[in-house]
Amino acid sequence: MIYGRDVSKIPCFRNSFLYGTLSGLGIGLAHFMFTSRVGKSVNYSVYSFSMFSVSYWIYCRYNFSKTKFEMLRMQETLTEKALKEGTADDPSRQTEVEEVEA
Repeated sequence: MIYGRDVSKIPCFRNSFLYGTLSGLGIGLAHFMFTSRVGKSVNYSVYSFSMFSVSYWIYCRYNFSKTKFEMLRMQETLTEKALKEGTADDPSRQTEVEEVEA
């Protein structure tokens, strides 16, 4: 809970936080192994955590919004098709009517 909001309900928060944490840890440790400078390694770790978290958050939210929009569009299309099913406006019925008339 952050400021009274359950973060487990926020889409993409968990993955963004995990990827950011693991990348920060990995880059910080790699930098420390090569340079042995603690302060600079911590800076690299924090910077990479921030960069990867924000980058993945943007990527994930974009895909989430795109998928949500497509699902809403599909739901509207299916609702419209269900309303027209069996009436004269039914597109699948138009081909049947044309075949019978010919």
